[in-house]
Amino acid sequence: MAQSKDFYAVLGVSASATQDEIKKQYRKLAAKHHPDKNQSDPKAAERFKEISEAYNVLGDAEKRKQYDEMRHMAAFSGFGNARGGAARPGGAGGGAGGAYGGTFRFEDLDLGGLGGLGDIFGSMFGGGGRRSREPERGQDVEVTLEVPFRTAVLGGKVNVELEVNEECPVCHGTGGAPGSKMQICPECGGRGTVSFGQGGFAVQRPCPRCLGRGQIPTEPCPNCGGSGEVRAKRKIAVTVPEGTDTGTKIRLRGQGGHGSRSGPPGDLLINFVVQPDRFYGREGLDLVARVPINIAQATLGSKVNVRTVDGKKVSIRIPPGTPSGKRFRVRGQGVKKGELRGDLIVEVEIVVPEKLTEEQERMMREFAAAGGLKY
Repeated sequence: MAQSKDFYAVLGVSASATQDEIKKQYRKLAAKHHPDKNQSDPKAAERFKEISEAYNVLGDAEKRKQYDEMRHMAAFSGFGNARGGAARPGGAGGGAGGAYGGTFRFEDLDLGGLGGLGDIFGSMFGGGGRRSREPERGQDVEVTLEVPFRTAVLGGKVNVELEVNEECPVCHGTGGAPGSKMQICPECGGRGTVSFGQGGFAVQRPCPRCLGRGQIPTEPCPNCGGSGEVRAKRKIAVTVPEGTDTGTKIRLRGQGGHGSRSGPPGDLLINFVVQPDRFYGREGLDLVARVPINIAQATLGSKVNVRTVDGKKVSIRIPPGTPSGKRFRVRGQGVKKGELRGDLIVEVEIVVPEKLTEEQERMMREFAAAGGLKY
């Protein structure tokens, strides 16, 4: 029968602790109570198991949220009181000597023919023991990738270096040193799972010692420490779609974490962040280019040449009397995305010289006087 445990109490943190505080506390306790460092202490292994079970839930933000909700539900429903004679779903009594043995288990829950909900609730905590030895899909890896502005607009390739879990090349995922033998795990008795609970709820988790294999090697692999996995760096050429903007996401199938027990690898999720450009800005599918002109060009009119993002040259006619900030639109020279394409917007900015020669100053004064301007 699973015993009631408060995972926060197991780790010695408050229910309001941050994820970083939980991680730091777990590392501290795991290093202190690891069985390999406390071989003379028979209670160390059990303590290490409790710590691992608690961190498996509280160390994951989503699982922690679900665990907190279940704690609240247990307190509200009365299932947390093993001696309280809580009613079994369907109307049967469930006291300490009943079918539950005083403990509510997910696999026993059935709502009027809708099927057992054990797998549903168990999946909140990573799945039950019935699937512990089956192939497991690797974790998805999510990264943020910065790309140059023009690569994002035109499309292209960017190399990214990832650090992911890979199968250990020495033990090939078994966790055992070359030549070592496998033996039944003493923690789970070969089942590959252990039971734990809180407030009367019982959940099965993969055994933290054998990692769900049901067996442990007589000698752990010196390369991976018995986990069967190692952290490895991998370089991937990522194709940046044409018209990519900040917030664009893509999924690369099979480029994520290594799957355990011959399971398929996870996926790589790319979140793009577009770097700013010194010349172009972007407004939806329109590109904005700010072009400086002088007072004479703005007053008398002129022509300016502007390069498009793909290197073409276009000529813009500036009419006389153009004010600073005036915009001119070049159709079809913006960002292309699928069947759509924006425009190139040229925004002129009148630039005033910081210094004038004596001749320039004299001519400017005459110009101002002719216009009746006072200064």
